[in-house]
Amino acid sequence: MFKSIAISTSVLLAAVPAFGGGFTIPVVETPVVLPQEVAPAIGSWEGLYLGGALGSAFGSDDRVGISQPGGGAAYTPGSVDIRGATFSLQMGYRWQREVRGRQIVTGPELAYEAGGADDSFSRAGESASSELNGLLSLRWKTGVLNEAEDLLFYGSVGIAHGSFDYTVTGAGMRYDGDFTDSALTVGLGVEKRLNERASLFGEWEFRQFGKTTLTDAAGYTTRATPEHHSIRVGVNFAF
Repeated sequence: MFKSIAISTSVLLAAVPAFGGGFTIPVVETPVVLPQEVAPAIGSWEGLYLGGALGSAFGSDDRVGISQPGGGAAYTPGSVDIRGATFSLQMGYRWQREVRGRQIVTGPELAYEAGGADDSFSRAGESASSELNGLLSLRWKTGVLNEAEDLLFYGSVGIAHGSFDYTVTGAGMRYDGDFTDSALTVGLGVEKRLNERASLFGEWEFRQFGKTTLTDAAGYTTRATPEHHSIRVGVNFAF
C-alpha cells in the first residue's frame, strides 16, 4: 500500500512542473484602428452670392411676316430665329431651411445677359435681322439638397426684359429700329458646391416673349416673336 502511495506521489510531483510552469495567460491582440479622413464641411448655402456664366441661345421661332397698310394677307419671306453665344452676370441671396427632413434652398436672383445671339437672311430685294442686345431678368429659385448637402437641384420662375435690334426689308416694307419686350421665364438647373465659397452650375431656361408689332414710316407692319431657350454654365461665389 505504501508502495502504491509513493508511486502515485511521484507521478503527481512529476506532473506539477509541466502544468505549473506551462500555463500562460492568453494575450489578445488589440487591432490598430487608423484614423479615418473626415470630409471637409461644406457649410450652409445661405447668404449673398455673385457669379458669371457663359451661355447659348437656341430654339427660337420668329417668322418674318409683312402686312400692307390697312391689313390684308401677310407675306412671309423668311425667319430670324436668334441663336448664339451669350455671357451673363448674376447676383442673388439664398435661405436654407429644413422641411420634412430635407434641406431646402430658396431665394431671388438678378441677372444681366448680353452677347451675340442673333439671326438674319438676305436675298434679292428681301432681308431681315434680329439681335438680342441685352436681357435683364429677375427669377426666384427653389431647390433641394442631396444628403451630403453639396449638390443642389433647383427650378426657377421669373420675368425678363429684353432689348432687341430688328430690321425688315421687302414687299414694300423698310423697317430698321429696336424694341423692348418682357417675358415669363421658367428653368431647371443643378449646382455643385466645391467648398464654402465656390460652386459650379448648369441650367436651362425658356423665355416666353410675346408678339411685338413693328410699323415702318409707310404703315407696313411685321410682328417680332423673339422667344427662345437658353443654356448657361457658370460659377457662383458666396459671401
